[in-house]
Amino acid sequence: MVCPRCNSDVPEVSRYCHHCGNDLRSGDTERKKAYAARPDEPVASFRLVSTIMPQGSGKQPYTYKVALGVALALTVLTAALGALPVAIMIAAFAIPIVYILYLYDVNLWEDEPIPVVAAAFVLVGVLAAVFTWLWSDKLSLSTLTIGAQDVGPSGRDLLILLLLVPVVSELIRQIGPLYLASRPRYDDLMDGFTFGVVAGVGFACFETLVLHWGWISGGFAGPGNGAGTWISIVVLHGFIKPLIYGSATGLAGAEFSGLGAGYDGFTPRWVAGVLQAIAINALFQGGVYLLGFVGGHGSTIGAVLGVVWGLLLLGALIIRVRTVLHKGLLEAALESAARGGSNHASGDLAFCSRCEMPLLPHSDFCSACGNSVRAVPKSARGVTAPAAAGGYDATTGETQA
Repeated sequence: MVCPRCNSDVPEVSRYCHHCGNDLRSGDTERKKAYAARPDEPVASFRLVSTIMPQGSGKQPYTYKVALGVALALTVLTAALGALPVAIMIAAFAIPIVYILYLYDVNLWEDEPIPVVAAAFVLVGVLAAVFTWLWSDKLSLSTLTIGAQDVGPSGRDLLILLLLVPVVSELIRQIGPLYLASRPRYDDLMDGFTFGVVAGVGFACFETLVLHWGWISGGFAGPGNGAGTWISIVVLHGFIKPLIYGSATGLAGAEFSGLGAGYDGFTPRWVAGVLQAIAINALFQGGVYLLGFVGGHGSTIGAVLGVVWGLLLLGALIIRVRTVLHKGLLEAALESAARGGSNHASGDLAFCSRCEMPLLPHSDFCSACGNSVRAVPKSARGVTAPAAAGGYDATTGETQA
C-alpha cells in the first residue's frame, strides 16, 4: 500500500503512515481527532499535561496530574489559613519543580539534564528577579504608592504593564532557549518548545517571589476576611501565570528550532512567535490589572475575575500550542519523508513507547497508534527489542516469532 500523502510504501495492516503520520483509514488528512503527541486525544482539547509535557504524557500522565493537584490543594489550604509565606513559596515553586522532575523522569536529554536545566531555568530566573525588582520597586505602580481607595487605572501603569514588562520579560525568556536550541544536540522542534516552557515557568517563579516578597517576609496573617483574595492571587501567580508564560515562550522556541534538521533561527515565524508571546503577556498583565479595580482596588471579586481572565487566556493558549505542535510534527515528518529520512526517526529495532508495538525501521510515527517519535525522548527512539521478541516484517506488518 502507498501512502497518498508522502508516497511511501507502508504495510497493508498499518493504520498510520510510519513516515508522515497520515491516517490511512479514516480519511482525516489533518488528524484533528488524533493529536500527534497523544493520538487518543483530539487536537482541540484542554488537556494540560499532554500539551506541556508531551514526552511523558503517554507513560505516567497521572503522576504529574496528581503532583500538580496536591500542590494546588496545599496552596489553597495554606492561603485560606493565612499562612501566606508558605502559600507563596509552594505556589511559586510547584510547577517548576514538577516540570524539572518530568524532565528527569523521561530522561529527555540523556546524560546532560543538569546543565540544560540550569542554563534555561536558573539564568532566566536570576534575570527575571532583577528586572522585576527594577520595574516594581524603582518604577512602581501607582496602586503601590497611593492609598487604595483613591486610585483608579493609570495610563502610566498601563504603559508599564502593556509595553515595558511584556517586551523586556519575553526577550529575557528567549535567551536560554535560543542559546540551547542553537546547539546541534538540541535542535529538535520539541526541544525548542521544552526550553521555552522551562524558561517561562522559571521566570514566573522568580517574578512571583519578588512581587510578593512583602507577603513572604510579613509572616503569618491568620484566617481572615481576605482569604478569598489571598487564594485567588496565589493561584493566579503560582499556577496560571507560569503556564501562560511557559506555553507562549515555548511556541516561540519551537519556531526557532523549526521543522527540519538543524535550527531555523531568526525567521519571520520566530518573530511572529515572539510577538505573539508579547501580546499574550500584555493581555494577561493588562487584564489582571484592570479587573483588579472591579469592586474597588484589592477586592475579592476583582481578584477572582483576574483568575477567570487568566484561565480564559490559558485555555486559548493550550489550543494554540496543540495546534502548532500537531501541525509542526506532521509537516516535519512529511519534509523528512521527502528528503528520504530523518535523524529524529526511530532506530532499526524499536518499540512504540505508548502502545508498545514494534516500530518499522526509521519511523517518524508508530504505524499502529500514530504517536509521533519526536514526542518521545531521544533515548527511547532506538530501544533494542527484548531477546524473546522477533523481528518486524515491513511487508506484512507482523512480528515474527
